[in-house]
Amino acid sequence: MAVSIRLRREGTTNSPYYKIVVADSRSPRDGKFIEIIGNYDPKKADHNSNLDLGRVDYWVSRGAQPSETVASIIRRTRRAAQAAV
Repeated sequence: MAVSIRLRREGTTNSPYYKIVVADSRSPRDGKFIEIIGNYDPKKADHNSNLDLGRVDYWVSRGAQPSETVASIIRRTRRAAQAAV
């Protein structure tokens, strides 16, 4: 089973927000998923995502592949976490 970390669209027309989920790569975008590990709201300014980096590391160690967008969100979250320390 190929596992990916990707965005799942929610919200209404013209005001989307996304859940960051771990899902089988064969399932549809808004279909079944294994675990929700964060969220992302593109309409918010500045800090617009919330992500559990421990779970990201766990799933990546198990072979999950993040999408390009999720990979950039992970990088931004890691930078913000390091700056806060």
